[in-house]
Amino acid sequence: MSTRISLWDELGIPPRGPALHKALHEGLSYSSFRVLAGVAGLDRTALSKAVAIPSATLSRRAKQGRFNAEESDRLFRFARVYDAAIQLFEGDAEAAIHWMRHPVRGLGGERPIDMLTTSAEAEAVLDLIGQLEHGVVA
Repeated sequence: MSTRISLWDELGIPPRGPALHKALHEGLSYSSFRVLAGVAGLDRTALSKAVAIPSATLSRRAKQGRFNAEESDRLFRFARVYDAAIQLFEGDAEAAIHWMRHPVRGLGGERPIDMLTTSAEAEAVLDLIGQLEHGVVA
């Protein structure tokens, strides 16, 4: 039986709780961005667009080595939705990112990856994933 390292272990942050809250307030490291892009199979531009971090800001964060709390929250939001999509597709990360990059009827024809800028949009994607996991037709 192979043991897959969790996304959260790869990112070096817990998925919930006080330690996560502290990490987000302190700001995630730039290496978290690189890891997240790598595991999701996205280039830097695609991930920065998905989390609404302009390229100039991304360049500054690369030099500083850390994101601010708001940017960290957006990265966490992406990771949370991506992790839920992986669960939906029973561990198939490639299928998860494929689903996220294509229009979904249950989201009004929007692509899940384009619905991560706000917490309300991310919650809509997570709600849909929950419905799909439980066999509710969306």
